[in-house]
Amino acid sequence: MSDDLLYNDKAALRSRLLAARRALSPERRSTAAAAIAERALTLLPAGAVVAAYVSVGAEPGTRPLLDRLHRRGTRVLLPVLLPDNDLDWAAYQGPDRLAPAARGLLEPTGERLGPDAVTAADVVLLPGLAVDRRGLRLGRGGGSYDRVLARLTAAGATPLLVTLLYPEELLERVPVEPHDHPVHAVVTSDGVHRF
Repeated sequence: MSDDLLYNDKAALRSRLLAARRALSPERRSTAAAAIAERALTLLPAGAVVAAYVSVGAEPGTRPLLDRLHRRGTRVLLPVLLPDNDLDWAAYQGPDRLAPAARGLLEPTGERLGPDAVTAADVVLLPGLAVDRRGLRLGRGGGSYDRVLARLTAAGATPLLVTLLYPEELLERVPVEPHDHPVHAVVTSDGVHRF
């Protein structure tokens, strides 16, 4: 497949998936976020360091999960978007320690730990729009998490890679490129799917 065709396939699929997310009712999003939190906790052992993210817009909600992890004392790292689209990291210190940032994101206000801090994570939650039955993830196309995955590989780090999705975003196939890494699991409101 040529690069242009692959790009067009990814762009069309991203557009369709984003439209479907925007069409979900607030009630469906809220119910899904609570169920995803409950199911995701089964993958996150006590004492694990978890690299997560704060969901925005119609993304599957992470706030209930972040709050539960914080209450149980789990060390959670959250991304801070850098000007070049790479990610720095800071510890999650609760919902009142998040601040608005570029692109509608919420970021932690604490000390910056550096882009390599993610290599200490036991579990990395990767945002995505879809994952296929091979575990291959379709992201938003910004490349931030491709850098995270490359950094983990370069460091020899092998955390559990997990994507949080709505059930209908687990697809038979997504378009992939040679640098795409599979995830180990997807958590939806319906359950945990391992690859």
